[in-house]
Amino acid sequence: MQNRRQFLRNSALAVATLAVPKTSFAFPGNKRHSSNKMKLSWTPYNLQLNHTFTISGYSRTTTPVVLTKIEYEGLEGYGEASLPQYLGETQASVIDFLKKIDFSAFNDPTHIEEILEYVDGIAEKNTAAKASVDIALHDLVGKIIGAPWYKMYGLNKADVPDTTFTIGIDTDEVVREKTREAIGRFHILKVKVGGPDDKRMIEAIRSVTDLPLSVDANQGWKDREQALDMIFWLKEHGVVMVEQPMSKTDFDNIAWLTRHSPLPIFADESVQRLADVERTKGVFSGINIKLMKCTGMHEAWKMRNLAKALGMKVMIGCMTETSCAISAAAQLSSGLDFADLDGALLISNDCYNGATLQNGKIIATDLPGIGAIPNRDISFGRD
Repeated sequence: MQNRRQFLRNSALAVATLAVPKTSFAFPGNKRHSSNKMKLSWTPYNLQLNHTFTISGYSRTTTPVVLTKIEYEGLEGYGEASLPQYLGETQASVIDFLKKIDFSAFNDPTHIEEILEYVDGIAEKNTAAKASVDIALHDLVGKIIGAPWYKMYGLNKADVPDTTFTIGIDTDEVVREKTREAIGRFHILKVKVGGPDDKRMIEAIRSVTDLPLSVDANQGWKDREQALDMIFWLKEHGVVMVEQPMSKTDFDNIAWLTRHSPLPIFADESVQRLADVERTKGVFSGINIKLMKCTGMHEAWKMRNLAKALGMKVMIGCMTETSCAISAAAQLSSGLDFADLDGALLISNDCYNGATLQNGKIIATDLPGIGAIPNRDISFGRD
């Protein structure tokens, strides 16, 4: 077993070095096969938010997730599906999807492209469910190879943008409280807007700090002229970027807004997967990549490279997640324009240790794989 693992490690590392510049990161097949198979298991888990989280459209105090594990030759890879309401997935639907996965045809976990193509083809959508498998597989393969993914991507883990700290729509008192919590820990704040209280939210924050701000309207603005007026006002109040200002399908009005805006306009809900990236060129200034939207690290890497090739700005974002999924996203954040990786910092029951907040940045660990380790007993199963 040990000799086989060393063989996989050496062959995969050799190809990883050559594959980094490409939009696809795939390992070659090797001719040695193991009788051992990958074993997938999972468990539902509910994240408890430190504060009620309100965006344009709804509020919540918890986020359901499904934690996953892939075992192979004594190694374990960990993954996660985070399930905010708008994704349309539930713990039951994720588990239903995971039960359909049969790894018996695959002898080698390092065949990432082949395995994930099979997983993606099981059913349409289910992007968070697929991400939970992708992340666990990347973690496993990194452990086989003995290296963190940022190194295999050829990235510098310290060369990352400051992460934003998200402040949801709330009363002035709560907004000021959340802002005070962020001072000294974060260098940029992300403010949820998209409704009648936008200016009040910004003014409440500005009564406490002059830190730079980004705003996320979550499709909340309906009129492009009013949206443009708001963006000019926001720029005067220290806002540096705007995310998803209008409906995800309203490309004509968003393109007009981007052309006239003094701030960069980023797509979030308008860009889910790789196929969406090219059509956002000329409509948005940049894209927000989230593992839960795009099926995981493998496709996120391709999206990152394609957007950069198209001359677009790139942001790496997250849902409310444990340090498992955040650590996976942190492997990809080097060299990007913005990061919003505060998901694990918004919850009180993080069940993993991994990437940490250091001087306003989320920094990956040097552990192999995604660099996340459970900090409590997690009972995985197949029920």
